[in-house]
Amino acid sequence: MKKLFCLLLSIFLFSCNSKEKNIAKNNADNLMPEEIRTDLYGSWVGDFIVLERDTTREAKEKYSNKINIVIKKITATEVTGQSIVAGNSRPLKGFMRRTGNTFYFTLKEPGDDKNDGVFDFEIRNDTLLAGTWTAFNAKKEVTKRKFELTKKEFKYDPSVMLPELDTYVDYENPKEELVTDTEDQEDTEEGQDSTSNKKAEPYMETVYRAASEKILTINSSTQKLKESDIKNLKKIDLEILRNTIFARHGLTFKTKTVRQFFDDVEWYVPIATSVDNQLTAVEKENIVLLKRFEKYAEDNYDSFGR
Repeated sequence: MKKLFCLLLSIFLFSCNSKEKNIAKNNADNLMPEEIRTDLYGSWVGDFIVLERDTTREAKEKYSNKINIVIKKITATEVTGQSIVAGNSRPLKGFMRRTGNTFYFTLKEPGDDKNDGVFDFEIRNDTLLAGTWTAFNAKKEVTKRKFELTKKEFKYDPSVMLPELDTYVDYENPKEELVTDTEDQEDTEEGQDSTSNKKAEPYMETVYRAASEKILTINSSTQKLKESDIKNLKKIDLEILRNTIFARHGLTFKTKTVRQFFDDVEWYVPIATSVDNQLTAVEKENIVLLKRFEKYAEDNYDSFGR
């Protein structure tokens, strides 16, 4: 009887000890690292400018794109975030160190995309994020870019319009056009009267398509468009009106043709690679109508200085 009691007591004590160990282990597993400098969280937006390019190749990558570096979490040992630029959204992971009042970050993209690289930057006075990006692939056309970004909160605002002071010329898709001018040529042979002739001087000129001022007055997010509103617009007008809807929602555009119209717009913040589930009913209907008219619309080309 005594042996049986001792055995049951031993089992009881062992069980209690195991429970205590499991509780301690679970508590350790659930202990999240403390988040620090949460005031630095959010979107930092600005120009992503070429610093080093292989000039022996045709320049295909834009000199400047708008980039959004999102800082999501900072702990003593790890920083996580997101880079959003030129139609790509990539996760970031790395670390932060502090020297005086300046915070230095090294954040890497995963490395499984041809455009991945590492960001090295500092945040000065909590207001300016500045640094460089270096490509993992040293054979890329552009291997290094620089940036100076300011903190900017994204907020969908259907009322914002494209700035009136800017011109909207499609410099990404020029055409070469044969132009024939005429100029006066005088016949000055001796004994003959001077006469004025016209001589054709054909030459090639680079021409571009440009948007009309209609894109500054039509709001494709709030105004239910009718065929009569857009039937006389140029193709580039229709394309810009349609893409302005996506820009208001923060879509990061893949094509250079579209990016050239929005990257310099103050309110535009690239935040996502897809915004389809954010569109309103009016916007969806307008997109369908605009795309239908784009199929048949044409553009006029003219010369513009760059």
